[in-house]
Amino acid sequence: MRPTPVRFLAAYLALSLCLGAVSWIPLALPPRRAAPASSSPSAARPVIVVDAGHGGEDGGAVAADGTLEKDLNLAVARGVAALLAAAGFDARLTREDDRLLYDRYGDLDDYRGQKKTYDLRNRLRFTEEAGAALLLSIHMNRFPQPEVRGLQVYYGRADPLSRALADAIQRSARTVLQPDNRRETKAADGSIYLLDRCPRPAVLVECGFLSNPQELALLCDSEYRAALALVIACAVAESLGAKGPS
Repeated sequence: MRPTPVRFLAAYLALSLCLGAVSWIPLALPPRRAAPASSSPSAARPVIVVDAGHGGEDGGAVAADGTLEKDLNLAVARGVAALLAAAGFDARLTREDDRLLYDRYGDLDDYRGQKKTYDLRNRLRFTEEAGAALLLSIHMNRFPQPEVRGLQVYYGRADPLSRALADAIQRSARTVLQPDNRRETKAADGSIYLLDRCPRPAVLVECGFLSNPQELALLCDSEYRAALALVIACAVAESLGAKGPS
């Protein structure tokens, strides 16, 4: 079922109240960048690293119609970063275009056979060097049975705030967008590299299943993605005690 414009506009307006001083934020996702990052983290503006999973030659999950996970990840991540920046955070995207990050720091001359490993290492390195208060990774899911659907959040085990953040996002998604979603948050194991190795608060949001035709239609809709980004951003802002810029 396609999203109902009035329904998502109402959710948008209600959730906007979470962002305090932000009086209006465009419903459409931003065309490219979040707010410019400062050269060093500021105690007054907590740094949140928003990670759009996959990219470049790594498309991630692929839907039956050819839709690539990497593109939806970036669209949602841009929306989340823009909203968090408007709420007073220093929001930084690990990638702002369609590429892997294996050569971000120029560690090697030849990355053959090691691109994915260095891509993940550099996402983690970016987070550490930013002094992030939170790593928020955006992904999409896929499953052999097409009836499976629903957002689910995973959390790192290194910091207790991770689970609280994951629970807040899961709860917000259920309340606003997916009232029939009964999924519970899950602790990440070693198979989720970023969450397993990040010593800071870290969560990964699987926004939906590309293998479910109805959910795929929603995720390909810009209005639904905007509402999804707002749900995630509001949950993070509330959990971290954002007051909004003065």
